[in-house]
Amino acid sequence: MSGSIAIRGGRVIDPANGVDAIADVLIADGRVAAVGPRVGTDGSEAIDASGLIVCPGFVDIHTHLREPGFEHKETIATGTLAAARGGFTTVCAMPNTEPPIDSAAAVEFILRTAQTQGVVRVLPIACVTRGRAGHELADLAELAQAGAVAFSDDGAPVADAHLMRRAMEYASMLKTTVIDHCEEPSLAAGGVMHEGWVATRLGLRGVPAAAEETMVARDIALAEATASHVHIAHVSTAGSIEIIRRAKARSVNVTVEVTPHHLTLTHEAVLLGAGEAPGGLAYDTNAKVNPPLRTTADVDACVAGLRDGTIDCIATDHAPHAIQDKLCEFDAAAFGISGLETALGLCLLRLDLPTAIQALTIGAVRTLGLGARIEGLGTLSDGAPGDIAIIAPDAQWTVEPGLFASKGKNTPLAGRRMRVRVVGTVYEGRVVHDAR
Repeated sequence: MSGSIAIRGGRVIDPANGVDAIADVLIADGRVAAVGPRVGTDGSEAIDASGLIVCPGFVDIHTHLREPGFEHKETIATGTLAAARGGFTTVCAMPNTEPPIDSAAAVEFILRTAQTQGVVRVLPIACVTRGRAGHELADLAELAQAGAVAFSDDGAPVADAHLMRRAMEYASMLKTTVIDHCEEPSLAAGGVMHEGWVATRLGLRGVPAAAEETMVARDIALAEATASHVHIAHVSTAGSIEIIRRAKARSVNVTVEVTPHHLTLTHEAVLLGAGEAPGGLAYDTNAKVNPPLRTTADVDACVAGLRDGTIDCIATDHAPHAIQDKLCEFDAAAFGISGLETALGLCLLRLDLPTAIQALTIGAVRTLGLGARIEGLGTLSDGAPGDIAIIAPDAQWTVEPGLFASKGKNTPLAGRRMRVRVVGTVYEGRVVHDAR
């Protein structure tokens, strides 16, 4: 553990405790020791946060770190450094690695590597089914005992409804959660972007909104039938949000996340890259993501859903790729956006700062029940982990993917101006990012 750090004079925002005031934050031995006026001792390392925002470190419950198996795209070391630059002090690692995270040994590898090479906390999410193949359940009890915080076949929806029901029942007994990438395979088959006028104009096969909404409705029906918790990953359509809103009104145990890109970008981002995309292509493969970017009405519904509590949190779905994965025909390009380092700036194109902070901190923690595993996570309560994000609220900056800490430079935001920036990150009392 470190010594003590006093972060002085910032505007402290802690949604979990209803705090929004000018104050100091004292961290001692890696944990929050006090929040208030003039806290700390003469022996504390001092960080001047005057004019800055101080809040709990962000928690991302949907991050692709790619290791093991795809280290040319990202590693735990580079991914956690990117997380720190984005203000994230906890990331949940998705299991679509090679081999997949479907064994205790794989979970232990993630935890061990993160401890020795990572700069922020990494919590593994393990597979629902063996090999993410959708045929038989993985040993969920063994995975949970090894340290998995949830289960998901991310990117490979659990199409078999009976298998999904069993997974929910087992996860409920283990007091954890199944996360589903909601996509009805037969409706989405071959689709590479949203089914709409942009896809028609570019001659690309579209994915209809119904592909997501059908699976969302099924998962909610199963959660209701089994009295289990299901978490819907990266919601993207107005129809899905309305289905979830109605389910919550009748007390179904369903939670949902939204990504920064689905809060702000539409399918027109694919077209607007024309002439500027790598290789002079007539489209921007960096805007190819799954689920796809949708319409303005869908974006507006996502923003409204977050504001009214239908959507529980923001998760990045950080999906880094090597340049060759995107510098190709649109049909052949990989899905995904490298999102950790631009998350806050992108969210604030549509949200106010307190709403974004709530969704990136305690909202994410409550969604997966992470506070039961790490007491005080996502808060600045006494004894909570000494995890802090320091934000410059008026820092204008331009997105330059070549400067990302992540190996993945794949973003449709290159050249975009942002108005807020994370300038400091403290993890367990240690400064892991400082751009003040």
